[in-house]
Amino acid sequence: MGTLRDLQYALQEKIEELRQRDALIDELELELDQKDELIQKLQNELDKYRSVIRPATQQVHKPTSALQEQQRTKRQAISAEPTALDIQDLSHVTLPFYPKSPESKELIKEAILDNDFMKNLELSQIQEIVDCMYPVEYDKESCIIKEGDVGSLVYVMEDGKVEVTKEGMKLCTMGPGKVFGELAILYNCTRTATVQTLTNVKLWAIDRQCFQTIMMRTGLIKHAEYMEFLKSVPTFQGLPEEILSKLADVLEEVEASSLTLVFCICSKWSFFYRQLRL
Repeated sequence: MGTLRDLQYALQEKIEELRQRDALIDELELELDQKDELIQKLQNELDKYRSVIRPATQQVHKPTSALQEQQRTKRQAISAEPTALDIQDLSHVTLPFYPKSPESKELIKEAILDNDFMKNLELSQIQEIVDCMYPVEYDKESCIIKEGDVGSLVYVMEDGKVEVTKEGMKLCTMGPGKVFGELAILYNCTRTATVQTLTNVKLWAIDRQCFQTIMMRTGLIKHAEYMEFLKSVPTFQGLPEEILSKLADVLEEVEASSLTLVFCICSKWSFFYRQLRL
């Protein structure tokens, strides 16, 4: 039979072993929570992309001429909605302006830059969106967006918390600094989820017409600027207007230094050039 000292030593070993097991269990539980969070995030992204693909596939049988026209004007906006407006039409449109605190402006800007579908907007477009957004408030347990409805507003959360559900199943909760409702505006589809308030909330909103005007006006102005630039390049002089328009679609601005602005044409130009030589 062991001595008291031996028994105490054995007990300490067991306690240490249990402590290590508890630490391992805590570590595994933390890892499991992180994986659950990642799965939820990926599911949310999957729902978004599905909602984008669905309206796109519905347009597959458009006439060829319509498709060509849509391709020619693709840089006018990130929206999938076609437009036949020109700069003259849009130059007479006066956008609304709603004053905001510097903190609110920064919150809206950061929310847009953090959104996968809006982060690639030009800074000038983001600034106009910030200026045009107006305040909206909802009480607790109010329905802001209902799945399947036609969407006409995109929101940025400033204060409060909302719950997002799809087909009755909870997807996530959102707090300040988040954009929602953007898919219906960007891709002309119905609402892909339901958003209901968990607390009183304060939001900033912009309607479809105002958003589309900003996108189209900026895109058309850029396209016109690129066309003028291409016409001034000796290499491109004499090219048909249609070819120049295609080149303008793939023209990109690259900041080479603080004093130099370089215009680059991506590899698609080689395709257009080969077509010209055939």
